[in-house]
Amino acid sequence: MSKTTTTRYDVAEHLRTPEEMAAYLEACLEDADGDASFIAKALGDIARAKGMAQVAKEAGLSRESLYKALSGERSPDFDTILKVVGALGLKLHAEAAGSLLRASRSRASSRTTKRRAA
Repeated sequence: MSKTTTTRYDVAEHLRTPEEMAAYLEACLEDADGDASFIAKALGDIARAKGMAQVAKEAGLSRESLYKALSGERSPDFDTILKVVGALGLKLHAEAAGSLLRASRSRASSRTTKRRAA
């Protein structure tokens, strides 16, 4: 029987376009459940995909500070988050939580209706 070898999965290797980076951040924002360090880690993944040195320079931070802030081991200041998001070429946006719930219910209702029709 042959041995199976595995390699560590690194999401940064798969974030190639600004659209993929934005979709990843959006998904992480939805899944974070209020965990700021989770968001910081997600931003760190995106920064590694884009290049930490470049992001640090554009954010006006040292590379070491950027690594520490986005390690996921602590929650960086909001000011740092805004600088990093801007350096990544991304935007944060707000949406009413109620509209997300209604949209989710609407999609679920639509799927149920389609199943019944079939």
